[in-house]
Amino acid sequence: MHRPFTGAARQIRRATHAHGAGESGLGKLIELHAVNGAGDVMITVALASTVFFSVPTDEARGRVALYLAITMAPFTLLAPVIGPLLDRLPHGRRAAMAASMLARALLALMLSGAVATGSLELYPAALGVLVASKAYGVVRSAVVPRLLPPGFSLVKANSRVTLGGLLATAAAAPIGAGLHQIGPPWPLYGAFVLFVAGMFLSLSMPPKVDSAKGERRALLAADEEHLRLARMRERRAEPGRKGSEAARSEAGDGKDAKDAEERRKAKEAKERKPGLRTVGPAVTHALAANASLRGLSGFLIFFLAFLLRQEPLAGQSAAVSLGIVGVAAGTGNALGTAVGAWLKARGPEIIIVTVCGLALGVAICAAVFFGAVAVAALGATAGFGQALAKLSLDALIQRDVPELVRTSAFARSETLLQMSWVLGGAIGISLPLVGSLGLSVAAGIVALGWLSTVRGLLAAARHRGGRRARLA
Repeated sequence: MHRPFTGAARQIRRATHAHGAGESGLGKLIELHAVNGAGDVMITVALASTVFFSVPTDEARGRVALYLAITMAPFTLLAPVIGPLLDRLPHGRRAAMAASMLARALLALMLSGAVATGSLELYPAALGVLVASKAYGVVRSAVVPRLLPPGFSLVKANSRVTLGGLLATAAAAPIGAGLHQIGPPWPLYGAFVLFVAGMFLSLSMPPKVDSAKGERRALLAADEEHLRLARMRERRAEPGRKGSEAARSEAGDGKDAKDAEERRKAKEAKERKPGLRTVGPAVTHALAANASLRGLSGFLIFFLAFLLRQEPLAGQSAAVSLGIVGVAAGTGNALGTAVGAWLKARGPEIIIVTVCGLALGVAICAAVFFGAVAVAALGATAGFGQALAKLSLDALIQRDVPELVRTSAFARSETLLQMSWVLGGAIGISLPLVGSLGLSVAAGIVALGWLSTVRGLLAAARHRGGRRARLA
């Protein structure tokens, strides 16, 4: 009886721990992220069944709008705090991930009572789940660089982690739907079990996850003054370079070295005032493009959920129509993750520009030729572009951000991307349910990010030229 399960477990462990991932600890992170994805989808099934599917379309739209107002609006205020707060806990990343898992386990129990009675506890509990989930995502992004196996790049490691989460989500979704047939609280009981397991997995991560030796916080800025100051600080930090030597180099105009030293100290004090380091312009341009794709994802989730429930695809029911788009988006996401690991030596700037342009073109076509094929194609393209652009952003952070500040850069970029998803969802819920109009707005969201960043990203790619390092 137990042999099929133990055999499957051994196969999963063999896959997640391959190529040195077991020795480095990356395999455990892949398994933890899989548990996280499965638990989140269980809660999503329970909330969607309660807030969305259980009532008529007009009433469901009002409920979801209320859900957004009570949960997403406070989250937009809390999200900017998540990254800086976790920056202050560099030695407690395992505890932070375990706390996120435990919080969601307890909130799942609270939600199980709320979905059965329909009480208002549903909304604050859902907000807590959302915040805890995003906090886990920020910490997970910060942990990956500490667990790279020999010969692995960050883009390849993130591809494995993301793919593990996608596969677990795909497997857990039908299980959650089956548990819902037993009773509305049952998917939440399943989430409770998964998150408790995730708590113990978090605590079993290697101790180097909590290592923060030499780390500094990062500021996502691209102005030349910050970059110049950062380069000066890096030169001064080189081994063997003495303060007096720096002073003499600054006093090249013949002034007294003591005056130059005082100017250097004043400049350092000015630089230290914000207490932050900086990253290059390619990273900030890539982040803006990723924000537009993440906003597109949030928009499509909410807009198409209501549109296809009211106006299903030709010849299909509402549930089948939503399933088609969901499967297309999931397939595109998995394909983008796989392609990201395969594009080993390609420039990430060019990849981001290309996938944003592709998403824009498909969105325009879907708005003009609205129909089943167009909607499914847009869902697949949005999933593909979001996954591949995020992996390219990871590669840029790996390439351009010093290791001392890379962890903080991941935390802050992840927070900004989550806020973009919230904003896109709010736009989607507020629009009239007119297919061509909504998809035109979707095209506008992508165009805003693509047009504002394409020039900077291409310029950064040309500037790198033949000096571009291999990314995987």
